Amino acid sequence: MTSLSVEILAADAAEPITSAGNAQLGIAVLAGIAVIVLLITTFKLHAFLALTIGSLALGAFAGAPLASAIASFSAGLGNTVAGVGVLIALGAILGKLLSDSGGADQIVDTILAKAGGRSMPWAMVLIASVIGLPLFFEVGIVLLIPVVLLVAKRGNYSLMRIGIPALAGLSVMHGLIPPHPGPLVAIDAVGANLGVTLALGLLVAIPTVVIAGPLFSRYAARWVDIPAPDKMIPARPSENLEKRPGFGVTVATVLLPVVLMLVKALVDIVVDDPANGVQKVTDVIGSPLIALLAAVIVALFTLGRAAGFTKERLSSTVDKSLAPIAGVLLIVGAGGGFKQTLIDLGVGQMILDFSKSWSIPALLLAWLIAVAIRLATGSATVATISAAGLVAPLAEGMSTGEVSLLVLAVGAGSLFFSHVNDAGFWLVKEYFGMNVGQTVKTWSVMETIISVVGIVCVLLLSLVI
Repeated sequence: MTSLSVEILAADAAEPITSAGNAQLGIAVLAGIAVIVLLITTFKLHAFLALTIGSLALGAFAGAPLASAIASFSAGLGNTVAGVGVLIALGAILGKLLSDSGGADQIVDTILAKAGGRSMPWAMVLIASVIGLPLFFEVGIVLLIPVVLLVAKRGNYSLMRIGIPALAGLSVMHGLIPPHPGPLVAIDAVGANLGVTLALGLLVAIPTVVIAGPLFSRYAARWVDIPAPDKMIPARPSENLEKRPGFGVTVATVLLPVVLMLVKALVDIVVDDPANGVQKVTDVIGSPLIALLAAVIVALFTLGRAAGFTKERLSSTVDKSLAPIAGVLLIVGAGGGFKQTLIDLGVGQMILDFSKSWSIPALLLAWLIAVAIRLATGSATVATISAAGLVAPLAEGMSTGEVSLLVLAVGAGSLFFSHVNDAGFWLVKEYFGMNVGQTVKTWSVMETIISVVGIVCVLLLSLVI
């Protein structure tokens, strides 16, 4: 299919592509999601293929012309990758530079040198939250696990007392804070303001990570009292480096894009005049693309060059950071295609019609939908993408703050009760040397606490905003 024909079909798909009634459409949505769940869980098919097939199945079940369903999926995939693909790539580069330069190790070592005793779980939350800002969840786990195991072993701490706070910090960042893929896609889907969402996300994240991390770890340590497994303590990335960047400059580099985006959000609220010179400048430097690009450019010097990297080594590091995110980009893109198919079929209007009779607050409805998809597929990213597409029409008529809270409600729901169909479940189980029951009592319960506390905080904020 040529790009011109796709554009024409995509334009045609802007209106509902089928006149199916709500009953048939509801059954089609359930069937489409069931296809995705079945392909991922039973046939172990890659999420990209599952979402692609599920999108076409959704159109077929709804009685839409195949050409229109393909056009909707293609348009959604292209728009999503165009909107967030570059941001994900820049985040991956920043994370790789942070890891390979020893910057992450520098943050860890500095904080641990100043912490001890009862403050150690809080130190682990701080470490995980700072490092987790630019890193994907799986990368963050691989980076932090050696630290968790070493601290637990050398300090004679309970593994859960140290591990749960670190996992909570990473998970909260992954589900609620951009530039992680899930929140970015949800922001794009519902048309939320990234800076406002980031600011509100931090407000939700702080109490959530405190309750699910240091506080819950006390009980997790009693339920599962196991030593750190020696065989799972790997070498740290910076062990072979002669030098590494300083603590202050590393933290400043990691927080640079966050600060730039928050400044933009603050100026937009305070000044609120698009013609104002200051707002024009902050609108540029605080845009996600420029903020992350600036952080990457700065990191090449403050992290890469500070670690003694040559130009060739820097180029190699950037190159290696991009290969692992190909799968993430494809999944995110296919999720955007699925979202667009849902929208073009008129599912959003169907949900609006149903929600009026259910009398369920929009934020709680968004959370429940994300929870259901998370439990079924095991993927927080798939849950976020799919739920955001379903609830996007609810954002109509909402204020800027309310739309951001809608994103956070979806993000909180996407973290609910990780179990055996989630890759993260098995990653934590193997690294910590636990059995399935122990993993459920610690990791799964922690994820559920994050989800529930997150939606409670979102609902409380909605009373003010």
